[in-house]
Amino acid sequence: MFRHGNKPSRSWSGTGGFRVPVLFTVLILVLVALILLFRHDGDKPSSSVGSVKQKWSSFESLVQFNPTVEFRNGTDVIWQIPDSPKAVLFVAHGCSGRAINFWDKSPKCPNCVGLPEERLIVLHALARKFAVLTISSVGKCWSFGEESMIVKEIIKWWVDKYKLEKLPVFALGASSGGHFVSMLATDMSFSSITVMIAEGLFDHMDITRGYPPTLFVHMPKDESRRQRIDANLRMLKDEGIDVAEIKCMEFPLSPNFLADRIPGLHNTVSMKLFDLFWDKGFIDKNGYMKADGRAIHLKAALRESKIVLPDMHLFHHIQEELNLAFAYHEMTSLQSKQIFDWFEAHMS
Repeated sequence: MFRHGNKPSRSWSGTGGFRVPVLFTVLILVLVALILLFRHDGDKPSSSVGSVKQKWSSFESLVQFNPTVEFRNGTDVIWQIPDSPKAVLFVAHGCSGRAINFWDKSPKCPNCVGLPEERLIVLHALARKFAVLTISSVGKCWSFGEESMIVKEIIKWWVDKYKLEKLPVFALGASSGGHFVSMLATDMSFSSITVMIAEGLFDHMDITRGYPPTLFVHMPKDESRRQRIDANLRMLKDEGIDVAEIKCMEFPLSPNFLADRIPGLHNTVSMKLFDLFWDKGFIDKNGYMKADGRAIHLKAALRESKIVLPDMHLFHHIQEELNLAFAYHEMTSLQSKQIFDWFEAHMS
């Protein structure tokens, strides 16, 4: 490792001659160091890369999953209420998502999937004493007519049943769910909403000063969506709505990244997968994804590599984390602290 800021020995000895050997030695050392630094363009990424420290087990000492599952109004409804809840959170998935993605598989929810980002959002919420409600869309994506009335009725039924009506109610939606939440907020008294990787349906709505404070969580790499979000931020601000944004940037993978993010995936497999991504050219020399996880031939690479996953269902978990690292369009829990700080700032 290089140390910066150290001063070399003085080049002049006052009245003595010029210290050529010392200066020459320093120059040679600097040259060697630069060569070592830049000669590894074709080498495998260092195991030190990777900026994500949060682990899937971060909340084990604070909260455990204990969901209740019900089928109501033609859809799946799953929730958990912590002791002494201080707020309510409705979470809407994106296209092809389901309520089961937010909860770990358990005797109470045998069909639950527990995708890495979804489950961590719920755990963050429960640790902050938010009662969490997830609902599945009827179709692949959310619709914006009758379905909004169904969801509104479910939320009201649930809040009344568990006597949560005095608590502030928040909503978070990703992608299609973000659009859905932005529309639902015109008909429900949310204290605040978070619209994730979506610009919202503000072009189709009449926004008044009663619209809730809105936080956009987005990935600027999606340039066209970023421009639409920028326009909506300006529009909402001009209408007197409290608005803010969180920009989610790409980050490099590390050998233990997948093990840190995915329950049931051990370090040995994680390191093998990291090597596979390098060998197949999925990541560059610094560990950054070259393409979105949906765009690479991951299934074929896994078959050829003979890497055995502990559960083949983990393929979707792996793909989600690769999408997250590429930072173009994926649900993210990495900004959960900022999101829940935003919610808590709008409790009243």
